[in-house]
Parts: sequence; C-alpha cells; structure tokens
Amino acid sequence: MLLAIETSCDETGVALFSESGRLLKHLLYSQVAVHSPFGGIVPEVASRKHLEVLPGLTKKLLDELEVNLDQISAVAVTMGPGLIGSLLVGVSFAKGLCYAKKVPLIGVDHLEAHITAIYLEREVTCPFIALLVSGGHTALFLVKDIREVFLIGHTRDDAAGEAFDKVAKLLGLGYPGGPKISKLAKKGNASKVSLPRPMLEDKSFDFSFSGLKTAVLNLLRSNKEVKPEDLAASFEKSVCEVLVEKTLRASKAYKISRVVVCGGVAANQTLRKLFFERSKDENIECFFPSPEFCTDNAAMVGINAWFKWKDKDFSSLEAEPYARAKFKKLT
Repeated sequence: MLLAIETSCDETGVALFSESGRLLKHLLYSQVAVHSPFGGIVPEVASRKHLEVLPGLTKKLLDELEVNLDQISAVAVTMGPGLIGSLLVGVSFAKGLCYAKKVPLIGVDHLEAHITAIYLEREVTCPFIALLVSGGHTALFLVKDIREVFLIGHTRDDAAGEAFDKVAKLLGLGYPGGPKISKLAKKGNASKVSLPRPMLEDKSFDFSFSGLKTAVLNLLRSNKEVKPEDLAASFEKSVCEVLVEKTLRASKAYKISRVVVCGGVAANQTLRKLFFERSKDENIECFFPSPEFCTDNAAMVGINAWFKWKDKDFSSLEAEPYARAKFKKLT
C-alpha cells in the first residue's frame, strides 16, 4: 500500500492507496479556525500545527483501515511548492517513516498533484489544458502526458484565490475570503457595479488580479452607497470570466478540446457554471474534481505518486518552497 502526506500550507492531509491505485481513505485536518483570527495564514503557526496533528492523523487513518506500518510499501509526500516550515514537517515525517521501514520515498510536486486530482474519480485522455486556480497559484498548463507538463501562462501578481481573500478583507467579511464572497454574491446583482476584466485583451495566457483588487478599493472609497453584495457579485463574475476566457482561448490555440480545472477556487459554483456553459458552446469537454479534491488534500498527492510508483520513479528529496524549474513555457 501507498501512504500519502500533504502539509504544503495550512491543511494536514493523509491518504492510503492500494497497489492498484484505488483510494482507500483520506483524512484532512483544516487550520481555517486557527488562522481566521489573524485574517490569513501565519506560516510559523501553520508548521507548528502540522507537527502537532500529523502523527495522530496518520495513526487514525491506519487504525480506521486496520492497517499497520509493516503493510506500507511506499510513502509519498508533497515536496513543494509551499510554506517551507510546513513542507519540512511533512518531508521529515515521511523520511523518518521510510528510513524506519526501509521503503521507497516518492516526492510529489504540489501543482502536479492538483492537476492529476481529476484521476481520483475519472480518466481524462491526454493531452488537455489544465487551469490550476487557488489561493497561492493561478496558472495554465499544457498536459501532453501525466509525466510531461508544460507551463503556458501564470499570474503576474496575485493569485485568484489571494484576490478573493484581499477583497473579502476590504468588505469586512473575514478569512477565508472565497466562500464568504461567493455567499454574499448570491444576494447581489453584478450588473449594478462595473469592474475591469484584467488582461483579457492581452494575447498571452497570463493573468493579473492586483489591479482588480485596487479597482474594488477605489470604488469603496469613492462610492459609499455601493452595496457590498453587488460589489461581491461583480468581483466574482469578473474573476470567473477572465479565468474561463483565457482557458478556452488556450484550448483553441493548442487545438485541444479537453480542459481540466483544479485547485481550491475550482470549487466555486459560479466558475463551474460559467465553464460548463461556455465549454458546451465551444464543443469542449470540461472536467472538475469534486469539491473535496479541489482544496489541498493527500488524496491528490497519492494519485500523483501512484503514477510514479508504477514507473518505479523513486527519489530522495528536500522541501522546495518554490515551483520547480521544470515548468517552462513552450516556445
């Protein structure tokens, strides 16, 4: 069996897979309540919480499945990108298990794990365009094969999820911002407030959301009568339209009729609805993981590692806080 561990940011996750690649069970401990009073993630607090939670969560997973460590054939762990302190907790724990039980260690890139999360529930034929949209990352990838992933566009400043958090703070909604803005937006009318669609006219597949955040701030300062729910609805619609348009534009440019949307923001219902409507019109297949596999979790780490496990792609590793250099743009 394969044990998978995720501690890249503020979610502690563990998962167990059979040798055939079937997810047996995964557990997740969320630190949202821990960081909410601070209005965002405090890296040192996050790493200390992982250190506190990870051993017990692993034991709970094994106990619930009536599995012991002697039955583990390999251990997978997120190596990066992420918060260095949080990554070190998971990597050190995984290395300790591998050393003690003399089993292989499989390092998993966090971004690749999000992209392959879709395989937890369905097969998607390669090649496809992948939009990874979360609190820390907004990027477009051309996935020629599970082992051949190319970066074709990325955010030049704020990630989409980060913009949601910052705008939620401006509106006094608290952290995390994404779910709170979406809930408020349901009560609003997006047409009542005009906001820009950043970089939509730019021919590249890059994104930028810092200007949109500034537009919200300027509007709040200049118009005291604007309704928060209308502003939230307009902001959410702006972000979603940019994400959809850029992704479908990439699909056409590379003549690939399959799109996978992943990452925490992929759980947003407005984004899903818009993607399905537009992709149907454009005759493009669009795939989303279930919401439980959109946010950071160990199941996505495990399924990515399983492909490596099949190929006997084992490696020693260190925690890497930044995205790996392998993601280079196509020329």
